[in-house]
Amino acid sequence: MKKPQDWRQWALVVLGLMVVALILLVPLALIFTKALAGGLELLWSNLGEDYMLHAIGLTLLVAAITVPLNLCFGICLAWCVTHYDFRGRKLLTTLIDIPYAVSPVVAGLCYLVVYGLESFIGRWFYDNGMQLMFAWPGIVMVTVFVTAPYVARILIPVMQTQGQDEETAAMCLGASGWQIFRRISLPKIKWALLYGVVVTNARAVGEFGAVSVVSGTIINQTLTLPLLVDQLNNDYKPAAAFTAAGLLACMALLTLFLKTFMEWRQRRLMQRAEA
Repeated sequence: MKKPQDWRQWALVVLGLMVVALILLVPLALIFTKALAGGLELLWSNLGEDYMLHAIGLTLLVAAITVPLNLCFGICLAWCVTHYDFRGRKLLTTLIDIPYAVSPVVAGLCYLVVYGLESFIGRWFYDNGMQLMFAWPGIVMVTVFVTAPYVARILIPVMQTQGQDEETAAMCLGASGWQIFRRISLPKIKWALLYGVVVTNARAVGEFGAVSVVSGTIINQTLTLPLLVDQLNNDYKPAAAFTAAGLLACMALLTLFLKTFMEWRQRRLMQRAEA
């Protein structure tokens, strides 16, 4: 990688930095400025409100359920795609990308139609004491759908690059499937796996479109932090809205730091493997 040589190249670099500053840094700085505009006392007061604490708790609950589910799903799917050759393998690989292609709002509407009270499935669950839509289970369901591809899509190229020689040798020596995975496969993919967890968690925490359709936006019941920001803004409570937005921004910055570290660590491991 070389440094810019003439004024045109430097102009492109400066233009890129200006665009990043205007699109990313300025809005981020504005969020924290507005959140702190009323002083720390107002900030702590907004953070202590019941609806804020409930939104934080619900957001963390959804992420805590979504991430492990998609972690198991992503590992199993990536393992099947990279270790076995079967009919429909290419179709399965294509179907992984459905949540990428489908709008989250459309996905939320589909879940509402299939699992709402007007459907047979939704009515059956409701009659047996569990409401899916307009409650936290529905929020978890759509969040799992939206974030389903991330872990698998990160693991598949890593597993394909690493190959199966070590796993095959261990199997020939009599190791069980669980021993092969725990002692050989998992150590090789652990950083990619952690990277997938970080990205999945970031999307789960920040999801708005699908969640807004199935949640019903009921305060102190089904409002996650992204929904709360929109609700407070519509209720003309800018200080509280920017406080919630500041919390999401802090989560995003933490995720960005972890994501950058994971990428750096994964690059180092791949360079060592190639050497």
